[in-house]
Amino acid sequence: MNGICTLGNDYVFDQLVALLNSIDVILGPETPVCIYPFDDRTQRIADEIAKRPNVFLYDDQESINRWDQFMLAAAPERLNRSKSRLYGAHRRFCAFDGPFEKFIYLDADTLVMKSLAAVFEKLDSYDFVVYDFQFTDVSKIYNVNSPKLLKVFEQKRIDSEIFCSGFYGAKQGLFDSEKRDWLISHLQNGESEILYGGAGEQPLINYMVMRSNLPIYNFARQLPDNEKTGCSASSKHFEEREHLLYDRGNQLTYLHYIGIPPNINQAVCAGENIEFPYRDLFLYYRYLHEPEKRPVFTSPPKNYNDAPPVPNLLTRALQKLKLINQG
Repeated sequence: MNGICTLGNDYVFDQLVALLNSIDVILGPETPVCIYPFDDRTQRIADEIAKRPNVFLYDDQESINRWDQFMLAAAPERLNRSKSRLYGAHRRFCAFDGPFEKFIYLDADTLVMKSLAAVFEKLDSYDFVVYDFQFTDVSKIYNVNSPKLLKVFEQKRIDSEIFCSGFYGAKQGLFDSEKRDWLISHLQNGESEILYGGAGEQPLINYMVMRSNLPIYNFARQLPDNEKTGCSASSKHFEEREHLLYDRGNQLTYLHYIGIPPNINQAVCAGENIEFPYRDLFLYYRYLHEPEKRPVFTSPPKNYNDAPPVPNLLTRALQKLKLINQG
């Protein structure tokens, strides 16, 4: 069985609902979706997906513990709650244990914009399939100042194989116990210094894929220039038609709201008039099944970069209940 995977907790609830609704529209409501728990704050998610029969929270605690232990051995600094807001991001790795033979992982802050059949099809020939332009900025994946970097990977591989961990297609069973132990041994023997110090699990999964020599396909590198599209909300030139986005006439595969923190979405959904790129598209999918709840803004708009929102009553109440992260 093939399926879609994502990662979340109640802090990203609004983004997650928008993603699930985009999957309903573009891929069909019968599409199986597995949500990997970022942490144990998942009650709002559980209540929401109770009415979505094909969406489920991953509850294989043995698998979750296995990947927690992997992170403790491979990159313990990325599990430090006080230093990293992404300390649970590695739990997306549970997808390598199942339940899907082939899966496509999407971050909660993405929207599906097009059929993903072509991605699944490429998984017949490759172990890893991506569609992004992260290869233009190696510094967010590897420590470019490490003298060990070019001893581990040739420059041409670094230039061509790195990817953003917000969207990828992969397969069950790529990282079994033997492979995990092998990777840990290399990292503990000094190779961990080649990883970029930030960005949660993203440098690590790049290392895992490249060190394992998995065949990887990137649509952004392989498609002809007149067919490829962007994927980031930081690109301002996309054209919207009937709640889909196009890049110079080509339909996007997905939109990633990179750089829009979840508290912005929370505030907007609670009625604060904060502008961010492609906000109306987000709101359309967020309230697809309950348009009557879509916020009506009465105050002047402010830009999300210029005016970080003051926690509103809903946010403060959720924080008091410890349903969302206060960091």
